[in-house]
Amino acid sequence: MSDSESKPLTTRERYLIFVERIIININNGKLLSKEHVYRILSESLEAGTGEIFERALEEHANALQSNFDAQTDVVKQAKATQNLRAMKILKDAWEQWQNNYQVQDTCTRGLQTILNAETQDRLLTLIQVLDPNHTPVFERQHIQLLAQLCQKTAETLPDDSTAFELRQFASGLTRGLASFDLLEGSLVSWLYEPQRQVGFERSKVAGPWHSWAQQISSPLPKELFAGQALNQSAAAIAQAQRSIDLSAWVELSILLRYLQNGLVRWFDQQPYDARAGLHMTGVTFVAFAMIWGELSSGFQKAQQLSDRDRQYLAKICFRISLQTLRTFAQRENFPLYGGVFASFSGESFRETINYLDQPLKESENTQEKARILTVLGYSQAWMGHHKQAIALHQEALSLAREVGDQRCEIANLNHLSRISLHQKDFSMSESSAQRAVILARQNGDRQGEANALANLGYSEVMIARHQESVTPEELESPISHLERGQKLSEKLNDLQNQALCWAGLGTAYVAIEQPHQAQIALEKGLSLAQQIGDRDLQALSYAYLGEAYYQLNQLETATHHACLGMYLLDQRHSKAWQQSAALVVILQGKLGAENFLNLLQQQRSQFIAQIGVDGFDHLPNLIDRYRQG
Repeated sequence: MSDSESKPLTTRERYLIFVERIIININNGKLLSKEHVYRILSESLEAGTGEIFERALEEHANALQSNFDAQTDVVKQAKATQNLRAMKILKDAWEQWQNNYQVQDTCTRGLQTILNAETQDRLLTLIQVLDPNHTPVFERQHIQLLAQLCQKTAETLPDDSTAFELRQFASGLTRGLASFDLLEGSLVSWLYEPQRQVGFERSKVAGPWHSWAQQISSPLPKELFAGQALNQSAAAIAQAQRSIDLSAWVELSILLRYLQNGLVRWFDQQPYDARAGLHMTGVTFVAFAMIWGELSSGFQKAQQLSDRDRQYLAKICFRISLQTLRTFAQRENFPLYGGVFASFSGESFRETINYLDQPLKESENTQEKARILTVLGYSQAWMGHHKQAIALHQEALSLAREVGDQRCEIANLNHLSRISLHQKDFSMSESSAQRAVILARQNGDRQGEANALANLGYSEVMIARHQESVTPEELESPISHLERGQKLSEKLNDLQNQALCWAGLGTAYVAIEQPHQAQIALEKGLSLAQQIGDRDLQALSYAYLGEAYYQLNQLETATHHACLGMYLLDQRHSKAWQQSAALVVILQGKLGAENFLNLLQQQRSQFIAQIGVDGFDHLPNLIDRYRQG
């Protein structure tokens, strides 16, 4: 026998023969379905040789196609067509085998990663394996298979503690999916019930939590949902833990992940409106990230747990919070201008947003971190914590520049400019806004340009007002910026930016003594400021409306607005209250002291409706305080 005859076949050659035999058997009726072919593949393919088989399959498919293309005889062409159909069945079975093998391989490697981890780190490792930001993502079939593998492996392990842990993981994974199945049918039904909100407003019944708490049977999710329905921090649940039921916490992680994803998927498919639209996806991500942040904080204070367990469980909860935020930051509709908080008022957005800053220190993806920091900075500014907001926005700005994320860079320049406006540092605001305008126009960022124009125009108006006199020519450019910003903001449905533009335009028209135009602009700005709950802009709008009505010689209306502006600005700790107080004193002089007091009494019911009895009674005190210097 020659060497060539005794030389063993290569894997490629064996697979070419194998493919040819399958095609023949399909044509002969020995293999009747894709499922039958799939079983043959599962039994015959060797581990680690998938790429070789795929090349052999493609080579044989190309040969069959070439043979078909070359045929002119009808009989031979029919035979070639039959071969191509058989090849289609084989390819479909191969695709199914690949998909199933990939799931099996992913889960097997995931389990091995868990087993290779230090005993005390296995729960954290499981959370890392399930991270939705990793590829491939663990979908439902992965989680089901991982649970089965954990259970089967536990039965073969000599180490009782490891076997117990794997059984806990398997139980938690399975129960998490089952709990979601229980709630899936009522995932969004709460949106159509009266007076239901997203879940962080100060109300006794909020969002989906009450409904979910009534339907769920597992103790831990039930307790969490009931607390959320009462707007209670999740921290209390973690803080009260005396021991850790691994299965329960794994179940909760799976359940919350699927609830979050289900809500996001539903909101993504809805038209944009106040109750259910794309902006609500952001509310959902932040709400669930906040829950894990609160749980982490609670574990840090869980005195009935060991110090090691406290820190370990706090770290795990923060890791899940980070995973949620990273998923959020990768989305195209990620809100760089605070749209995520459209449903919250400044007072009701819980202080626990601070918890979300912690996991960012572990984030490896610079672009994602920059975007998340942008949202957190906006949140801090919204709550009036300007120092913290500036620090967050400056770090986000630096990171955005590092990775070339210019939309994020523009957004942070705009946020810093807006904070400078609140701090009355108009030169700094103008500088940041100028850079933002240039970058926004270079990149076609209309939202960035609208915000930058509003900031720039308003800053320029306020700088001009500090001069002894202002001419219409000097305010021509600022007014143009504000008008352009207002029109862009209206197209983008950005209510807050529109409010600022109208307030800036009204202020400019007051400065150049065009009171009719000032009145129109300021009333539009005031209406929008009331709609979005911006108290600073409301106070300023009342103050400048007082000046506009004074210029119109409508002294009674001017008095009402000037007094409101004076009081509200003082409540906002703004030194600008003195400017309104000065106008009130002038009006008092023009009307006469007695007429002025009579006028206040006539308007008493209107004042009380807006600032309460205490506010109305405080007006004379403010006037006296101003007079005394």
